[in-house]
This record gives sequence, C-alpha cells and structure tokens, in this order.
Amino acid sequence: MTHEVELRPFPPFLPKHATVMMMGSFPPREEKRAMAFHYPNFQNDMWRVYGLVFFGDAQHFQAEGAKAFDADRIKAFLTEKGIASCPTVKRAVRRHGNASDAFLDVVETVDITEVLGDIPQCRRICTTGGKATEILLSLLDAEVKAKDVKTGETIPARCGDRDLLVTRLPSTSRAYPMKLEKKAEYYRAFFEEAGLLGTP
Repeated sequence: MTHEVELRPFPPFLPKHATVMMMGSFPPREEKRAMAFHYPNFQNDMWRVYGLVFFGDAQHFQAEGAKAFDADRIKAFLTEKGIASCPTVKRAVRRHGNASDAFLDVVETVDITEVLGDIPQCRRICTTGGKATEILLSLLDAEVKAKDVKTGETIPARCGDRDLLVTRLPSTSRAYPMKLEKKAEYYRAFFEEAGLLGTP
C-alpha cells in the first residue's frame, strides 16, 4: 500500500520583527481543519492556550458563533507580538491517515537556516511536543538529545553563527494527557521569559 506524500498546507508565518518562533510537527488533514492557518483543528487547544495566557479567556480567538478559530485575528495578534510559527516538517506521509505524530513519516524537514534568515531577531524557539523537539534538534547544533529534554525545559542550541534557546512545551493536542490550564502555565512561563508577557 502506497501512502500519499503531503506538502504542508500553510507556509511558515514569519513576521519580520519576530523574536520568538513556535514550531510544531505537521498540520492535520484537510477535513480536520476549521481554518486556513496553523493549528487549525478546532479540537486542538493551541489558540485556547494563547487566549488564556494573553487575555485570560480560552475563547478569545474563537470565531463568533462558529466551531472555528479566527485566523485573521490570530495573525494580527502574532504580528503585533512578534511571534512566528513554522512546522518542523515540510513533507510527510501519514501512515494511519490521521494527525498522530507516532505514525508520521518525515519525508522532508523545514530548511531551518532559510526560515531563521527571514526573522533575524529571533533567538527563542518553542517546540510544541516531543516529535517537533526531536526534529528541530536534529537540524540544530545542540549538546542535548531531544529525549533528554523535559517538558518546560530550555536548552541552548545554534544554527550557524546564531545562538538560540529552545524550550520544549507540551503538545496542545487533546490526545496529550494534560489539562488545558496546566498547558497554559507552561506557555505563560515561556512567554514571560521571552519578554512578551508582563509578569503579574
């Protein structure tokens, strides 16, 4: 049985002045997307986490009266804050036809040097789960192996002559067994450390 090689459906989102980049693995299939932007599955809690962290409201980025998120509002917010978003995988095969990282075969990774070249001020990257951490660290110079990086931990890494800090954050998939509020705590700590969130 041959499986389709899929190209990521959305380009990297790279505000020129971004200081932080968020990197996941690969978006879900088209039928699971509730908008044309990163983390489009309405069952994924990424934008609920952002709503809680920055606005104290998990529904902040939800489209009014719809089971979908508002891509334009999200893009405007990320641009204002200087947060980039880019999957670590450019082309992949889904062996089970779903969004599970466990059954994702990576065909081509992102060109991290090219992506970082578009956001020269970026010095911090957060990964949204184990698979993304594993892929990203395989593309960077780092002394720590992905399996040794705990959730919430930050490690130094390099891309060419650029020093970076990489933080592993929890997956926002509902399949990841952690409460929404607890996930938000990890993301809040990261954005506070990155200087994008005032400390309460």
